[in-house]
Amino acid sequence: MAERVHPRGSPPSSDERPSPKPAPTMEDKPIPQPGTYVIQIPKDQVYRVPPPENARRYAHLSKRKSSRGTCFRCCCCFLTTILSLLLAAAIAAAVIYFVFKPEAPNYSVDNVAIKGFNLTSPSPLNPEFDVTVRAHNPNDKIGIYYEKGSSVKIYYEGVNLCNGALPAFYQPTNNVTLFKTALKGSRIELTNATLRSLSNGQKQGTVPFTLKLRAPVKIKVESIKTWKITVKVTCKLTVDKLTAASKIVSKDCDYGVDLW
Repeated sequence: MAERVHPRGSPPSSDERPSPKPAPTMEDKPIPQPGTYVIQIPKDQVYRVPPPENARRYAHLSKRKSSRGTCFRCCCCFLTTILSLLLAAAIAAAVIYFVFKPEAPNYSVDNVAIKGFNLTSPSPLNPEFDVTVRAHNPNDKIGIYYEKGSSVKIYYEGVNLCNGALPAFYQPTNNVTLFKTALKGSRIELTNATLRSLSNGQKQGTVPFTLKLRAPVKIKVESIKTWKITVKVTCKLTVDKLTAASKIVSKDCDYGVDLW
């Protein structure tokens, strides 16, 4: 039998075609050349662990960030506490105001008796003032304790002439109390101009003085007493003469309080 001859250049039959090469696997990776090394580093270490030269800086930044966060939380807690306390105090003050309806006490000077002014003598003065102060507590549910440590002073043109104090007492609700306090000065030296001013004022029947009163008090609300509060009273007084029979020509009293 004669052999079958294929024409030149014709493709081989399907039975004679070469089989495709298999895909390379992990084991078929190129082998490194002699004298070289391949180091495999896990991916998590490449991205999460800083290099040795930056480890100290990384630790410092991490610590600083943590301390900032702690400080911020502390500040927030402190501000929240302060705001809560202020809110509670405001609510308590509002309750006290609407329940007890507090009113400020009133003060005035009812009478002044003056001694010790010898304006014709060059010797120092020893002035004395007997002052009658009127205190009115208009509150229905609030009493006032006048504590020790008060002061009453008389001034003329800025010069302190004499000093005294109020008695310690308790003033109940809806009460008017008149109390007399003796003020004394010792060896007060005045300039010639000040002496002439006093003499001229007495001749005209208008001698101005300033009375300053400071009194520590405690407010009593039902069975509760507050801390000490300082009452401040300033009165502008004008008398007609410098004698025991002097009369008040005009007066204007202003008062306030120091809560702390």
